[in-house]
Amino acid sequence: MANSKYEYVKSYGVEDEIFLPNLIVVRIDGCDFQRFAEMHEFEKPNDEVALNLMNSSAVSVSEEFPDIVFSYGFSDEYSFVFKKTSKFHQRRASKVESIIVSFFSSVYVMKWREFFPHKELRYPPSFCAKVISCGAIYVLQSYLLWRQNDCHTNNLCNTCLWELIIKGGKTESEALELLKVIDVVKHNENGSPVRRLRKKLRIVHSKNIAGISFWNKHKCLRNELGSFSKDIAKVEPDFLKSFQFEKRLMPSTWIVIRIDGCHFHRFSDVHEFVKPNDEQALKLMNSCAVAVVKEFQDTVFAYGVSDEYSFVLKKDSQFYQRRASKIVSVMVSLFTSMYTMKWKDFFPERDLKYPPYFDGRAVCYPSSEILRDYLAWRQVDCHINNQYNTCFWQLVKSGKSKSEAQNFLKGTLAGDKDKLLKQFGIDYSKLPVMFRQGSSTFWDKGDIIMINNNKPSDENSQNKVVIEHCNIIESSFWCAHPTILNA
Repeated sequence: MANSKYEYVKSYGVEDEIFLPNLIVVRIDGCDFQRFAEMHEFEKPNDEVALNLMNSSAVSVSEEFPDIVFSYGFSDEYSFVFKKTSKFHQRRASKVESIIVSFFSSVYVMKWREFFPHKELRYPPSFCAKVISCGAIYVLQSYLLWRQNDCHTNNLCNTCLWELIIKGGKTESEALELLKVIDVVKHNENGSPVRRLRKKLRIVHSKNIAGISFWNKHKCLRNELGSFSKDIAKVEPDFLKSFQFEKRLMPSTWIVIRIDGCHFHRFSDVHEFVKPNDEQALKLMNSCAVAVVKEFQDTVFAYGVSDEYSFVLKKDSQFYQRRASKIVSVMVSLFTSMYTMKWKDFFPERDLKYPPYFDGRAVCYPSSEILRDYLAWRQVDCHINNQYNTCFWQLVKSGKSKSEAQNFLKGTLAGDKDKLLKQFGIDYSKLPVMFRQGSSTFWDKGDIIMINNNKPSDENSQNKVVIEHCNIIESSFWCAHPTILNA
């Protein structure tokens, strides 16, 4: 397919490969899951059904991605360990973490009814993810000990807390006051402990997933990850946090989070999407984009076509302190959860046969002009791909095989494709504009409310998220909506 003058924007993407021989761990955590648990009336201190749902979702992740050889979870978090030789998505951190958190989110929503048949899922759950790059097997061992220590201390504290509240008649603040203990939470550079008042108890556990006896009796773990040389008694979280694959995005630049469907050719075939464009599927994507824009209000504009969507965060955004993994994973997770939850709204007669999932990446653009060129690049791609696909499927419907249709279109220009479509009685310029130009989603001020004939402030404008199908390459669009890039 033809390249466009906007292709240069691809050079702003930054590679984030996790180099061998580092072990890859992806840890996912529920976002604001305390509120989620309260809204869905989870039992305190532990809801066994909710934990089983987490475990079932983790099993599905491991089954889908066989490079994952071990996982450990508790409460609303799960850590997935990849085999040391993994080449999963070329070991690119943003791809790896976004795919895992997206698939987990999708499965969690799909399986909700199985575990909570009498409880409605009131809003889409979301998870954030991060990559921990373990430079040695000892680091992995320490990481697992750290997470299991947290499981024990948190669970003991929560169990005591809710016993005091439910059976002891204490208020939550009274119970927390009783549970205050001195605990080691970090160490100085010289290794001496820093003691701080902390509202949880410490416990010595009997089960140890970081111990030799557990690890070395599982041959598959030794083969894929290596052997632990000795048992360790303590863990220093600050040491482990230094291995987190954390990237802060450049300040004072436009952040674009681009989400793409994974293996959506197969997904669209299995779910019998109309070719070359399924209007309901596109509307489902748009609905998910609206939800993301509403939830994360630093998002000032979004553009989508087919199975992809690009979300633009304002230039001075401090969302998650501009940490790439947090921003990408939580946006991908919410988009995926919403897609799965809303499926029946758009396909009421069609079951979701398996969990959809998406990958994501973050790219920074230093100026409004370059940002607009990025969006123009995506819209040019929309036109090129849609014109090609419209011709391709017309040829297939006329009796040609897919390979014959591909060969027929090889080397053809836009004008050639227009002529071909006219032979089928199709005027390309008359096709639905959503198919030809994609969908733009953004905040629109709407009608302005005047108070006492005074100039209204932002608080007096009726903000709403709108979807338009229009030409965003031309400057006329941006002139008509000056507030988008002035956010």
